[in-house]
Amino acid sequence: MNTRFLDACRGLPVDRTPVWLMRQAGRYLPQYMKVREKCTFLQLCKTPELAAEVTIQPIDILGVDAAILFSDILTPVEPMGLKLDFVPGPVFENPVRSMADVAALRIPEMEEDVPYVLETIRILRRELAGRVPLIGFGGAPFTLACYMVEGKGSKDFAAIKKMMYCAPEVYAALMDKIADMLIAYLKAQITAGAQAIQVFDTWGGIPSPSDYEKYVLPYTTRVIAALGTEVPVIHFVKGAGTMLRSVRKAGGDVLGLDWHVNLGAARDELGPGIAVQGNLDPTVLFGTKPLIEAEVKRVLDENAGRPGHIFNLGHGILPTVPPENAIHMVECVHRLSQQS
Repeated sequence: MNTRFLDACRGLPVDRTPVWLMRQAGRYLPQYMKVREKCTFLQLCKTPELAAEVTIQPIDILGVDAAILFSDILTPVEPMGLKLDFVPGPVFENPVRSMADVAALRIPEMEEDVPYVLETIRILRRELAGRVPLIGFGGAPFTLACYMVEGKGSKDFAAIKKMMYCAPEVYAALMDKIADMLIAYLKAQITAGAQAIQVFDTWGGIPSPSDYEKYVLPYTTRVIAALGTEVPVIHFVKGAGTMLRSVRKAGGDVLGLDWHVNLGAARDELGPGIAVQGNLDPTVLFGTKPLIEAEVKRVLDENAGRPGHIFNLGHGILPTVPPENAIHMVECVHRLSQQS
């Protein structure tokens, strides 16, 4: 088995830097689009055989060192009682705005309410046959709350911030319920066979540093602590470059970095006790192959050979990236980091 990814998560030496891409199963691959023609996005997420197929595609095509479950961070929110649709982005018809709305939410029974997620994991563990580790994932409590309260993506996140400031008891009740759900969901993924977990806090960089400590950190900390040490946990907070020490307090084995921070400076600030993941700007993959190689080398040089580095983009791969550029990036990471 290729254990580079798991070893790097634990801060162990590796023969070359492991690499995978956020959203590596997706629209930039013609093979994915061929599968996607058969069904809607939600149907794809809920059909284990197809979800497993698109999860494996980038392992075969790109040669990455880890597979990540094909699903969506909002998958476990729908059975809490919110109707989810994609038009094309996620939309909840009945956003959460009151204590009564929070009280109406239920904690799903994972084997009964999201069996397709767990079956996809089981299929993948069989089909991957030890080739690479499988990463499960979930959205962090704050990011899930943003979607549930706003009802969709937002430019200013006024609704969730208004709840934080003006109805803190409603906000706390919602975050507690989301955290409880997420703990059960991620534990179910681990039981089904996920070998690592990534907690995505896509909107975690939206609050100020002081608000992050007060309104976000306690809930993420509770989720990560509840997962224990059975599998490595990656915590990715987009836009958190100004508050890395606060984010580190949440725990976990690996801290994901976006492209707004120098990876070397971030490692210096975080210290040696935690691995990092990142952090190439996704738009670099539109560049020439020499440019991509130069940027890969820059990130590797910033890490300066320190153990505990997983190469990744600073956010998800963009749907119009040429697949051959992603393949080239992976090859560059492996070649330039190879230990003699």
